[in-house]
Amino acid sequence: MSRIEKAMERAAQLREGGGVAPAPAPAPAPAGHQQKHVFKAIPSQPPPAPSVTPAITSDNPYLVNLNDPHSPTAEEYRKLKSVLVKMTKGEDFFKNTIMVTSAVPHEGKTLTALNLAISLAQEFDHTVLLVDADLRRPSVQRYLNMNNKRGLSDVLLEGLDIGDAIVATGIGKLSLIPAGRAVSNPVELFTSQKMKELIEEMKYRYPDRYLIFDTPPILPFAETRSLANLMDGVLFVVKERLASQENVKEAVEALKGCELLGLVYNDATLDRHDERYSYYRDYSPKAS
Repeated sequence: MSRIEKAMERAAQLREGGGVAPAPAPAPAPAGHQQKHVFKAIPSQPPPAPSVTPAITSDNPYLVNLNDPHSPTAEEYRKLKSVLVKMTKGEDFFKNTIMVTSAVPHEGKTLTALNLAISLAQEFDHTVLLVDADLRRPSVQRYLNMNNKRGLSDVLLEGLDIGDAIVATGIGKLSLIPAGRAVSNPVELFTSQKMKELIEEMKYRYPDRYLIFDTPPILPFAETRSLANLMDGVLFVVKERLASQENVKEAVEALKGCELLGLVYNDATLDRHDERYSYYRDYSPKAS
């Protein structure tokens, strides 16, 4: 059939079909070539909701900034936080590595580090990474009812990436690096070049976070003095009626050359007749 005959036949088909030409049959794919895939349009879907870490719960009464935020003690920690932020954060500087320690054991340094970290992390502006650097007697996880096996010692000894050791707590913007597996002699570990490089790496990787280190007391152990030299500042905890004046003097002398940010006088006797605390009691939210 000639091209003219084909055109005439197609015109006749149009007339018979009311002006609608039949759909031409699909041309077969050339030999040796695969037909391209045809993808159906997929209706747009809303983006998946970001995963939310369930907040760690703890009923420990000493975690006042978590469990009793309207108490006078919680307010004292918020005052401490405000002073600390003024001392460490400015327009052209951010001293973000802070060590919390004491002269002797049982002065409340871990609770001070925890309540301070929680208070900072509950603010909109501050992200906090709390590091349990007390490898001799780690207790941060115990207070938070956590039981993660890996942590700081695994980063130093096994080369575990810092990011893999971080645990989100779900408490504001607070994350934690647990102590990790037990180490028989933390002194060698903390005085090593590797520890120095780790602190520098953490400052580089998390320049916008407060990095708060809970460490062993100064007088019984040597590693705390070495770690203090790697920090931007030291917060020194003294418990009333526990450490002697000589203890405090000796510990402060051991920190010579480090930036001592201040002293937290812990477990002080509360004057029940102090009008400020009557004010707190009067203005605390009442249970419904």
